[in-house]
Amino acid sequence: MKWVKDQTGRFSVRPHYLPEELDSECEKLITDFLLQRHRKVEYPVRTDDVTVLIETLTDDLDLYADLSQEDGDVEGVTDFFPGHRPKVKISRELALDPRMSNRLRTTLTHELGHVKFHAFMYESETSGNLFSSAGAVISNKCKRDNMLGSLKADWMEWQAGFSCGAFLMPVTALRATVRQFLEEHEISVGQFEARTSEAGRLISTVSNAYAVSREAARVRLLQQGTLSETALPAALF
Repeated sequence: MKWVKDQTGRFSVRPHYLPEELDSECEKLITDFLLQRHRKVEYPVRTDDVTVLIETLTDDLDLYADLSQEDGDVEGVTDFFPGHRPKVKISRELALDPRMSNRLRTTLTHELGHVKFHAFMYESETSGNLFSSAGAVISNKCKRDNMLGSLKADWMEWQAGFSCGAFLMPVTALRATVRQFLEEHEISVGQFEARTSEAGRLISTVSNAYAVSREAARVRLLQQGTLSETALPAALF
C-alpha cells in the first residue's frame, strides 16, 4: 500500500492498494477468522460467519435497516465516527427475502471492505475537516450497482467492490477451483473469452462453489484475468 493524493477531496491523501494486496489482506482476514471460529476453512463462506466477523469489527451491524428514504438503490451504509468504530446498516429487504441471499452476501462483504480498509481513515479525531462537529457522522452509502465494482475514480467504492469478491472467493481457493475445472474438462488454456460456452460453465462452477451470483463470479474471474472481455488471439496449435 502506498499513499497518494485523494482526488475525491475526502482526504488530503488516501491509501492505494494493488489488487494483489487487497487479495492477500481479504484472504487473511476471512481465513484467519474461519480458523479461529471453526478450526477449518470451508467454502462457501457462510453468511452467518460474515455477519459475526462484521460484528467483531464494528460497534453495530443492523441487518434490518430501513433505507427506503435514501436516494437511489442504496442497500448498504457504513457510518464512520471520529474516535469510534463504524456502524453498518444493511437494507432489510435483503435479509427478509431468501431470493436475495446472494445480494445480501455481496452487500455484507462490500461493507466489510469499507470497515477493513477505510475505518482507520476516520478513527482519528484529527481526520481533517471531515467531521464538522463533535459526534458527527460520515455516512458512506453504497448503491446496488456499485457493489461488485465501481469506477476507479471513486477509490473507496472500487476497493470495497473488489474486496467483496475477494472475501467470498479468496484468491488461493479460487485458483484451485479454476485448476480443477480445467483438469476435469481437459482444457489446456488458462484464459477464456467471457462470452464463450467454456466461460459460461466456469462461471456456473464458481457461482455454485462460493454461493455467489453468476455476475459476481464473472466479475471476480475478470479481475483475476481468467476471463477476458476482449477477443483473444487464436491458439497456434
